Amino acid sequence: MVLKLFIKDEHGQGAAEYILLFGAIIIIAMVALIIYRDYIYSVNPLNSSADVNRVRSSSTASS
Repeated sequence: MVLKLFIKDEHGQGAAEYILLFGAIIIIAMVALIIYRDYIYSVNPLNSSADVNRVRSSSTASS
């Protein structure tokens, strides 16, 4: 009887699922930051004209 009540008791399950979901999102974001760390630190985000010129030059060089 106690085992049946324990198995059917689902209080807190939703909170645990949300915690796991947010944890996975945080880990994915951290991995993305580590992968793109060099790009983030080397590029001035406010210099969009330099970014456009870099993309244009890399696309013409690969063609």
